[in-house]
Amino acid sequence: MGRREKKVGKRGSAGNNRKTGEDFLLKNLNRSGVVETDSGLQYMVVEQVDGEKPNVNSVIEIHQRALLLNGTILEDTYRKNEPANIPVNELIEGLQEGVALMGKGSRYKFWVPYDLAWGKKGSGNKIPPYSVLSFDIRLLSLQNG
Repeated sequence: MGRREKKVGKRGSAGNNRKTGEDFLLKNLNRSGVVETDSGLQYMVVEQVDGEKPNVNSVIEIHQRALLLNGTILEDTYRKNEPANIPVNELIEGLQEGVALMGKGSRYKFWVPYDLAWGKKGSGNKIPPYSVLSFDIRLLSLQNG
């Protein structure tokens, strides 16, 4: 079976969450402009700028909106108008891969499968197990290390 064709159990909310995420990612691939990398990360270029790109040792300044698939906002620096400064190597695996694609000034949307995010355990009370996460990120600046 292929990466997106795995059998999924339906026991409990974690099983339902996993199935919901996998179904979403399969459907999302049919949207115009959505690309999937070999790892399963999905992205769409909203605005492409051919600027300098970050690497794993960079510190980046970004605006980001992070959401669960049900629309729950995890973080929104756009709304607060307070960009975040983050070392790339401290991002979840899916975003480390994703921001490396972005030139300074670009804006992308990312859909990060659970196995490239917080996995089968989730994170605290905010991110349930097996959560696919949605990000809208603008790369404002970077310092390559």
